[in-house]
Amino acid sequence: MLGIPRRFSHFVFGFIQSGLTCAIAAGIASFPLIASGAFMLNWLHSWLFSWLLMLPVVLFAAPAIRRLSFALTREE
Repeated sequence: MLGIPRRFSHFVFGFIQSGLTCAIAAGIASFPLIASGAFMLNWLHSWLFSWLLMLPVVLFAAPAIRRLSFALTREE
């Protein structure tokens, strides 16, 4: 493993989660281009652009979303 300190796990989670989400969304958006042969190039461009935009959003919004989810739920 990389040995990243646990206190940075929020950033590691955000990095992985935003990358995966953007990869799936870019693949869905690029799917119509499979027949033309431009799928991979379009998918890679779309994924990189969307990931660069979403990574800061995920990292900064996640703590607020977590607090909101705890406020909206209760212990079992």
